[in-house]
Amino acid sequence: MKYAIEVNNLNKTYEGFSLKDASFKLETGTIMGIVGENGAGKSTILKGILNLINTDSGEVKIFGKDFKENEMEIKKDIAVVFDESYFHDNLKTPDIDKIMQNIYPNWNKNQFLKYTNKFKLPKYKKIKDFSRGMKMKLSIAVALSHEAKLLILDEATSGLDPVVRDEILDIFLDYIQNEDCSILIASHITSDLEKIADYITFINDGQIIFSENKDELIYNAGIVKCSEKEIDKIKNEDIVGIRKNTFGCEVMVNNREYYENMGFVVDKTNLEEIILFTVRGAK
Repeated sequence: MKYAIEVNNLNKTYEGFSLKDASFKLETGTIMGIVGENGAGKSTILKGILNLINTDSGEVKIFGKDFKENEMEIKKDIAVVFDESYFHDNLKTPDIDKIMQNIYPNWNKNQFLKYTNKFKLPKYKKIKDFSRGMKMKLSIAVALSHEAKLLILDEATSGLDPVVRDEILDIFLDYIQNEDCSILIASHITSDLEKIADYITFINDGQIIFSENKDELIYNAGIVKCSEKEIDKIKNEDIVGIRKNTFGCEVMVNNREYYENMGFVVDKTNLEEIILFTVRGAK
């Protein structure tokens, strides 16, 4: 099996925060969503992967090669979109095109023009006068215009209206129709990840809680409606979290079919509920 990214035991400590032994693998030709609360460690992982911070320990391989040892070679095949625009305020869209032609050997001017037209980005307006959404669309247009094999995005759809977000998610899905291309996207918008991601990596307080196939994760999870006494009938290892209310208990389990066959009422669930039960549900 080929992997676009392999992260092994990545550690980074700041004052008041530690990323602890982060490990996961992104299979080539797939999309992985990293989800977690603000401050959970999503951006730290991405910056650690890209060698933008000095990690304390751990190993990162991209396209099967050690990234630190082969950084310049690998970077031409990576596109990165952060949650802020880093283009100079006084530049205009044609200026970006000229600059990128001199940076990326595979820069595709026609592709860039296609995306700027699709996103309805003004040609002769300075970037300082762009809205946040327009700046994000410009960053995405640049990222998709130099034939990168790996797209890394940090909250790239935050601040965009639902229609534009949906349009961009469809573009990401088109991008990975080329089976050599992969996407790693960090986001707190779980509905976006539920739509496009093949795998979900959930990080909480600097620790990866799980990194699993999204469809299997959602299919296997379910919310058992029961009384407090009936909780004893549920195996401890199957319990993700418990939520009590005036009508009884809701217990999220990771083995839905088993408890349906036992006669429990089990509701299907979604990614957001799985995360909420994992973090906030009683154990």
